[in-house]
Amino acid sequence: MIETQTSSYRPAEGFDPSLSGPALSADMKARAAAQIIEAGSRPVPKFIAVEGPIGVGKTTLAKKLSEAFDYPLMLEPVTENPFLDRFYTEGASQALPTQLFFLLHRARQIADIPGHDLLDRHLVCDFLMEKDELFAKLTLDPQEFALYQQIQESLNVIPPKPDLVVYLQAPATTLQRRVSQRGLDFEQSIELDYLTALADRYAEFFYYYDEAPILVVNAAEIDFASNDEHFAALLDQIFDMEGTRQFFNPHPTLI
Repeated sequence: MIETQTSSYRPAEGFDPSLSGPALSADMKARAAAQIIEAGSRPVPKFIAVEGPIGVGKTTLAKKLSEAFDYPLMLEPVTENPFLDRFYTEGASQALPTQLFFLLHRARQIADIPGHDLLDRHLVCDFLMEKDELFAKLTLDPQEFALYQQIQESLNVIPPKPDLVVYLQAPATTLQRRVSQRGLDFEQSIELDYLTALADRYAEFFYYYDEAPILVVNAAEIDFASNDEHFAALLDQIFDMEGTRQFFNPHPTLI
């Protein structure tokens, strides 16, 4: 039987659990537990990072994985960032403070992970520290980016390497629809061109990413929020993961 471990770690104050979608149903939680047991001697990742562009569903999936494995959950401080709504409405003039807030907050989160030697960590999070620079390159001018890099280097943060990265992909039009559907006021002004550029940057970043095994998921038509079959299929894929890169494109019968 695969044992999981519960930590006393909790997300930093101010995280909004409502952003991460509905909890696992009792049936799905039991089913997930059975899948973990059935995995037998196959290795189960202790530290899972879920990544992808805005609106792809990473926070919803991270919460469900946290519940299924009974791991602590660490979320991005999206609603905590006081500059984010102004960035989406005013643009470049608010890019630097927006990025610095995320950089400093993520650095603090990593420093607060219990047992920072991370030899026996159990954690699910919805971000990679390394991707912070992805947004910075997209939104900052050269002088601002140089300042951002200086501050980043001064923090001397060495992010832990996940045992598995689940990278969710979807077209920009799908991202825009989902952003609209979740109805956060500060996100409603996000333009399709920005989402397109962001999705392209993510694709480029993960094309070269080799710091941890990566499961690339076609999330365009997956509904982890309310479809237990989709989530169960993903769990099977995680347990069957072989090598350092694998792709998950759901079977049409699951859609």
